[in-house]
Amino acid sequence: MAPYSIALVDDEAGLRETVTYALEKEGYRVSSYADGLSAWQAFEGSLPDLVVLDILMPRMDGLELCRRLRGLSQALPIIFLTSKDEELDRVLGLELGADDYLCKPFSIRELVARVRVLFRRLALERQPPETEEKLLEIGPLSLDQQRYTARWRGEAVQLTVTEFLVLQALARRPGHVKSRAQLMEDAYPNDIYVSERTIDSHIKRMRRKFGEQDEQFDAIETVYGLGYRYRE
Repeated sequence: MAPYSIALVDDEAGLRETVTYALEKEGYRVSSYADGLSAWQAFEGSLPDLVVLDILMPRMDGLELCRRLRGLSQALPIIFLTSKDEELDRVLGLELGADDYLCKPFSIRELVARVRVLFRRLALERQPPETEEKLLEIGPLSLDQQRYTARWRGEAVQLTVTEFLVLQALARRPGHVKSRAQLMEDAYPNDIYVSERTIDSHIKRMRRKFGEQDEQFDAIETVYGLGYRYRE
């Protein structure tokens, strides 16, 4: 099997060099671009298997590039790179459909770990199920904990990995309230910069996705002042 291809889009030459070296050492094929427009022109020929994308760039910023990519593929894994103080941009990126983000300066080991998780999901989606024991089923909700995929009343719901982890944390203990801090630990165990607004953004996007399939969807309940819970 050919190695996975990764597109790295960032205007910092030093960062591109360091990240490219680390990812190629892991066996991935990496193409790097200094701005969003150059990357988009390259993607018009064929899409990579995963994109690592900075937000603030010349010619075309990361938010616009993400929007265009989502117009071509909802399944393409996208990881945003962002500065610590760009909270609004991070939330907007998640709204557009990014799978994850890392704050600069970030650990290269952490980036590699998140890339592995996303590629593991892609690989598992292409394989037949090994066992039904990995399924978590609560009423009409079915979560495949091996493939990071969700179904509602038998129909697939396209969730990012992070959305899946948040939903899984809630669904494993239906009726129990999970604080935003607890959900942050479940979805971002190594990221000290994630804020409560990010969890709210994930919840909002999940409700919208499930609501598009079922207008009566109300399984994720807000418990004001405490957090969220999955209805029993």
